[in-house]
Amino acid sequence: MLKHLTINNYVLIEALDIDLQPGFSVMTGETGAGKSIILGALGLLMGQRADTASIMPGAAKCTVEGIFGIEGYDMQPIFEENELDYEPAECILRREVAANGKSRAFVNDSPVNVTVLRQIALRLLDIHSQHSNLLLENPAFQLGIIDTIANHPELLGQYRGLYARITEARRRLKEAEENLAKRQGDEDYLRFQLDQLDEFKPQPGEDEELRQLQSALSHAEDIKIALSGVDALLNGSDNEDGSGAIDALRRSCQTMQQIAKVYPAIEDYLNRLESVVIEVRDIAGDISSRAEDVEYNPARLQEVTERLDNLFSLEQKHHVGSAEELIALAEDIRSQLSSLTDSEDNIQALRQQIEADTAQAKKLAEKLTAGRVKAAKQVEKLVKDSLVQMDMPACVFCVSMEKAEELLPAGQDIVTFLFSANKSMAPRPLADVASGGEMSRVMLALKALTSKQTHLPTIIFDEIDTGVSGKVASSMAQIMAQMSSNASQQVLAITHLPQIAAKGNAHFFVYKEDGSGRTLTHIRQLDPEQRITELAHMLSGSTVTEAAKENARQLLNEE
Repeated sequence: MLKHLTINNYVLIEALDIDLQPGFSVMTGETGAGKSIILGALGLLMGQRADTASIMPGAAKCTVEGIFGIEGYDMQPIFEENELDYEPAECILRREVAANGKSRAFVNDSPVNVTVLRQIALRLLDIHSQHSNLLLENPAFQLGIIDTIANHPELLGQYRGLYARITEARRRLKEAEENLAKRQGDEDYLRFQLDQLDEFKPQPGEDEELRQLQSALSHAEDIKIALSGVDALLNGSDNEDGSGAIDALRRSCQTMQQIAKVYPAIEDYLNRLESVVIEVRDIAGDISSRAEDVEYNPARLQEVTERLDNLFSLEQKHHVGSAEELIALAEDIRSQLSSLTDSEDNIQALRQQIEADTAQAKKLAEKLTAGRVKAAKQVEKLVKDSLVQMDMPACVFCVSMEKAEELLPAGQDIVTFLFSANKSMAPRPLADVASGGEMSRVMLALKALTSKQTHLPTIIFDEIDTGVSGKVASSMAQIMAQMSSNASQQVLAITHLPQIAAKGNAHFFVYKEDGSGRTLTHIRQLDPEQRITELAHMLSGSTVTEAAKENARQLLNEE
């Protein structure tokens, strides 16, 4: 429960320190006195967006701090998860907003981000604002009421996890199918390209080899004449005496051998010359062989030229510069075609996963439906009982459940609350037929029903009595008082109705005061006599009479 609230420099609140009571409390005050300002400060504590406009003019920052007792509310896991100190007797939540726009949040004086603050605050406090009745028009809210009473969070969590998995698999399947369709459109062209490359069979280094071979074949006659001439010069086949370079070198060696014995200094030159003779003889032999091998072959030249032209055309077509790049391209195309098969396998696997998960999700959805059917009957009875207590004896309230064809985020159930204020009228969707006062009573009945299940420490009702008065207001107050006692909850009602204000165990009064050139909002807890005066004021208006005070005393004494 909320034990103490401190607000500093927030809008019209310069300094507010107030102890709050367990059980059922009420808060009253003139319209515009600042009750909504206090709720706005509590909203900051619950992680709502910070606005520098909320800071009192001239202040460096505003601060909101709440001290909560959290023992018995199973809060330890959330503290351990966020590595925070857990003190069950007292938990301090604080929010600071500086004039420069920076916002800071603390839990037990440890800095936290606003998400963690909100996560903890939502487990401690529920504020039902004047606009919360609009939730009754939301099918998801209505389904949530049924699920709260069905009390199957683990089952619902399993289903939602499976539904998220199915949703993600469907997204991936759609993406894979679109990609496959796009690539399959190019498949024929890819296969044509690959067949063309495989048929050509480019070889590494083929470009240069073909160019050299083409050059040799184009100049075969000139090459043969040149080689034959060199052969003749070396071997002397063109000379009448048959002498050539090799013969001249050989005779030179013989001459040097004759003088080597008498002129040893020449031996080194002799050895070198003998090596030259051997080398030249080998060269002459190779040149002779090559001269014999060289032959003008127009057919081979045409074949090589065509191969080189085709290679160049392929390189131009695919915007590459070598046979090696054509080989790499062929492997890339082969990989793309192979991935088409992989994509088809992946798509098939996704379809099988979706089918299996959908079957399992439908089984979980059936279990959810079974629990909801039982819970719906309970909701119908208890809401009806509460509405009768709030002076609607002829009303009809029932829960319609339809099964959707497709899986939905929370199962296959479509829940609609049906309502009729009179037995003579067939029940229709609540949002279509209920007046503002009737919506308020239905919402209070639902809150009273779910509060036992949610076990929230503190619930604040901001004018949930809108559209009602008199006996109905008194009945609504009794229900809120029952909530605080039956569910061991702290309930605070902000109200303009004396019938509700009289039922609180504690009564807080919000008011404005002018001073020092500005208007400030204050709050104080009323003592018994002050409370009688405030109730009399609510009953009779600006002039408080003794009769009004007597009526106030009667309201306070009513059971």
